[in-house]
Amino acid sequence: MAKLKVEDLKRIKESMKGTVNLRQGDYRVKVTVHMGTCGIAAGARKLMTALLEKLEKSGATDIILTSSGCAGLCNHEPMITVEAKDSAPVKYVKLDPDKVARIFDEHVAGGHPVAEYALSIGSETTY
Repeated sequence: MAKLKVEDLKRIKESMKGTVNLRQGDYRVKVTVHMGTCGIAAGARKLMTALLEKLEKSGATDIILTSSGCAGLCNHEPMITVEAKDSAPVKYVKLDPDKVARIFDEHVAGGHPVAEYALSIGSETTY
């Protein structure tokens, strides 16, 4: 194995910042893309790609983008959950890249949930 250089350690440190921030709770919003088999089959990878692009373009450092397995609502896939500090989580369903772009702009960046795509807020069902 090659010896690590200072530059290598700095690069590792930078790549791990998001993980450490998540453990310490140093974020304003966490977005979870549900990527179980059903979610992936329904298009969750496209949602993840769209959200990664929006996050990168925004330059925000207080937003965590992560994935999870199946949420148990396969007929509502693809889905994401948005958790903002001091707010109830919102589960969005039957999404596409255009819808998640709107959710990113209005809810993640702007703080205003997009009711028309939401299945539930906290434990309350919206339909």
